[in-house]
Amino acid sequence: MVVGSALMLRPVPPLVASKPGSGFYWQRRLFNLAGSTNITVSACKPSAKRFISETPLRLESSGQDDPRLKEVLGRTIADDFAKLRSDYASPKYPVVLAHGLLGFSTLELAGHLLPPIEYWHGVRTALEARGVTVITPAVPPSASIAVRAAKLATQIADSVPSGTPVNIIAHSMGGLDARLLVSPAFADQLSSVTAERLNVASLVTISTPHRGSTYAEHVINLLGPQRVEGARRMLRTTMGWDNTEAFEQLTPRYMKEVFNPATPDHPDTRYFSYGAMTDGRPRLFSPFRASHKIIQAAEGPNDGLVSVESSKWGTYEGTVVGVSHLALINWTNRLGWTVRKWLGQEETFNAIAFYLDIADMLAKRGL
Repeated sequence: MVVGSALMLRPVPPLVASKPGSGFYWQRRLFNLAGSTNITVSACKPSAKRFISETPLRLESSGQDDPRLKEVLGRTIADDFAKLRSDYASPKYPVVLAHGLLGFSTLELAGHLLPPIEYWHGVRTALEARGVTVITPAVPPSASIAVRAAKLATQIADSVPSGTPVNIIAHSMGGLDARLLVSPAFADQLSSVTAERLNVASLVTISTPHRGSTYAEHVINLLGPQRVEGARRMLRTTMGWDNTEAFEQLTPRYMKEVFNPATPDHPDTRYFSYGAMTDGRPRLFSPFRASHKIIQAAEGPNDGLVSVESSKWGTYEGTVVGVSHLALINWTNRLGWTVRKWLGQEETFNAIAFYLDIADMLAKRGL
């Protein structure tokens, strides 16, 4: 198998962030790197509201009335997850939350001096409060899909009794890890014990680049081979990340020519997906401003890192409107929302409500 043949497991050091070596530091550097020299800022004075948070207050020339866009977006979800409901059903199988590129389970910023930060900010607690068994694995942040998938498989197999069905809910690159893990083509890359213990009933992917991201390709082309290698050395030195193949594997070409052809779906696993889009160009200080523009030009509506079209896999449950890639995992600008409430603006997306609704969807499908 083309993807699995490169599988090389290496020990991964604990992810303890320090400024500027934290995952967030590198996320922000990568988000802002590409396109930074090509952005033209209008001389017009922007509204004060434009500086408050990542997502615009309303649709601005997004063309949502265009029937062609409606075909791309499918079911649009604008206000469904603004507030929590009182009636959520819980799935009968454990839920695995699989993180994305540069992700983590929990992040220690100052040892025991400060509480750890969770990638799934409040999501795990909300699901567990409703009786759901939740597993939050941690895989190498920037490693290849194959390395991450093998690590994910081992942690799932070690967390539940052998053969127990699980539902995987994956954000961003985590969906690619999970697809490879589930695929029959990857079984020979796992130990016989791990393969026998795994039983994935469903996979829900959220803004996963199933067809790659134009922005990943743009960054790699902009840097060039020499700077890419320099970035690898820097990540090894500052973060201890020996494997950084993830970046090249997130390009449209790699997904089209290598990963997707070599990763067939499992016939016994049910696949669902969600996409997301900002409702206009992100604000001036958003880390997604440049990336959104690049992806919009090549792929259409997107959340700042992944397009709606690239997010579709299996049964497409719809497009969440008005959120960024990080808002999908509850990393919203709380100060921004507070100020917006002062200005009379209603909060339109609650990530906790979103994940509880996904759990409810799984429960209603007997999962």
